[in-house]
Amino acid sequence: QVQLVESGGGLVQAGGSLTLSCTASGRTFSTYGMGWFRQAPGKEREFVAAISWSGRDTYYADSVKGRFTISRDNYENAQYLQMNSLKPEDTAVYYCARSRNLAIPASPSMVGSWGQGTQVTVSS
Repeated sequence: QVQLVESGGGLVQAGGSLTLSCTASGRTFSTYGMGWFRQAPGKEREFVAAISWSGRDTYYADSVKGRFTISRDNYENAQYLQMNSLKPEDTAVYYCARSRNLAIPASPSMVGSWGQGTQVTVSS
């Protein structure tokens, strides 16, 4: 069973930046699509960004497009989410996600493994 461990969350003022990291255990990291989801209090978990197994293809929710950048390092078994121009509405618990297979995890139903989550709070 893979373990996904996030880090990098915290409190930041609106307009600021944070970088989230996710490290995966195991030797098959490069054979899975990866992604980030978030869940705000009282809301459903939603898609934020995803990246193909090779890193060549990336996808973003409209709400973060142009502000967030997803990347991965298959040698380090890690993926990252660079978040710029943060807004109060970005406040949520952010989850690292591994797809069930090579496919990009564009919805929670496509996720095979979740991290424990890291809190991001953006103050106005």
